Amino acid sequence: MDSLPQKIGSRIGPREILLGETFTKRSPHNGTKICEVVCATRADLDAAIPEIQEAQKEWAALPGVRRGEILFGLARLLNEERNFLARIAAWETGKSLKDAFGEVNSAVAQGNFMAAEGQRSFGRTTFSGTANRFPQTIREPVGLAGLITAANAPVANLAWKIFPALICGNAALVKASEHAPLSAWAFGKVAANSALPAGLLSFWQGKGNGIGSALVEHPRIPLVSFTGSTKVGQGIAAAAGSRLAKVGLELGGKNPLVVCDDSDLDKAVHWAALSAFSNAGQRCASASRILVFESVYNAFREKFLAKVKSLRVGPSDEDDLGPVIHEQSLANILEAVSRAQAKGAKILAGGQRLVGENHKSGSYMAPTVLENVSPDDDYSKTELFGPVTALYPVKDFAEAVALANRSPYGLTASIHTRSWNRAQEFQRRVEAGVVVVNGGTHGSEPHMPFGGVKDSGNGIREPGPEALDFYSNTKTVYHMVDPLDL
Repeated sequence: MDSLPQKIGSRIGPREILLGETFTKRSPHNGTKICEVVCATRADLDAAIPEIQEAQKEWAALPGVRRGEILFGLARLLNEERNFLARIAAWETGKSLKDAFGEVNSAVAQGNFMAAEGQRSFGRTTFSGTANRFPQTIREPVGLAGLITAANAPVANLAWKIFPALICGNAALVKASEHAPLSAWAFGKVAANSALPAGLLSFWQGKGNGIGSALVEHPRIPLVSFTGSTKVGQGIAAAAGSRLAKVGLELGGKNPLVVCDDSDLDKAVHWAALSAFSNAGQRCASASRILVFESVYNAFREKFLAKVKSLRVGPSDEDDLGPVIHEQSLANILEAVSRAQAKGAKILAGGQRLVGENHKSGSYMAPTVLENVSPDDDYSKTELFGPVTALYPVKDFAEAVALANRSPYGLTASIHTRSWNRAQEFQRRVEAGVVVVNGGTHGSEPHMPFGGVKDSGNGIREPGPEALDFYSNTKTVYHMVDPLDL
């Protein structure tokens, strides 16, 4: 990675902004400096808007099929550069190279799916209740789309927003996470070699309260999509909503995984550990609440703790999880665990920063399991975004569903059972946008919508064809026929 630049900035097509205040991006693995990042300003954005608007008009004038062909080309370039992209994602997030390759593959799959939607960007024709009137709907671009992404899966998160925004005929203005700036820079470097009009896809570097706020508040950006914390999402909704912009929010989760008395405990343990600790627990869909029937609680607890204590922590392909993304995140997680412990929670595993020879310079936390946590404690109501989960004993199915729903969030949920009836009732009763039976709490595919209810989002779904409804406007057209003039 020595050939990478020491300084990166915002990218508008092939052009990069390299003048301005900077901040340092450091490796979560060992704390070393990766690069300096130049913060874009509102003035930089204002200066680029006319160029971006012209590119968007040119792009929107193309037939949807042609836009799809160009996006297939972009997906193909991402696939050809998967080694470059994966190594950068692994380097700046601390995840294993194997996981980073999986992330890039996911981004390519999303690109191919959305590119194909260019052939299906259709509206409806239907019948009217009035004679001689024929209604139809057509899709139109929204215009300029401000896209604010998270750092936990930086390449895939970019693809989730960029491809649906572009296939609908919009320009994409991407605010990269300040904790994963290099993945966005690399994505932009690859995209600059595609057939996209110059300026159509831009990447903006800086802090959320700087260029992020500028994108949210800009009067010429009529759509804002954000993935991140509920608190920040609420602020974005207020700011962008005040000017009646379209706002899409994919926010936090405190996701329940239910283990019933008839479940396969070994499989439940496997999926619970994977859901709670993969990507160091930095998933909005992480299983941070594990609800276990009392009759199998002790047996599950024993198996689960044995599994957790066997997990390997580090950045290599042989490790099960890596560091959290930065020092402040680690400090916040440790403080939350300490508060839970002060209120009576028992630490069954982990609970501390790793300070061994291979971990002392990075943001590593031991996989942590809590017990005796009240459903009303802060831990049970707050997303930590780290390798921490808690066990909750429940009496029966009814109590499991009630506790699963006893949360301000409603993103994902899972149940482990051999009962078809329980599975059906759980998927009906649980308050979540995604439900998994006999699997983990996470998982998404390019053709399937993802999003939550309650404090987990505002109803917008990405990816899947449902994303097209957000990234386009629907126009209703009526054709009036004069039967006397035939």
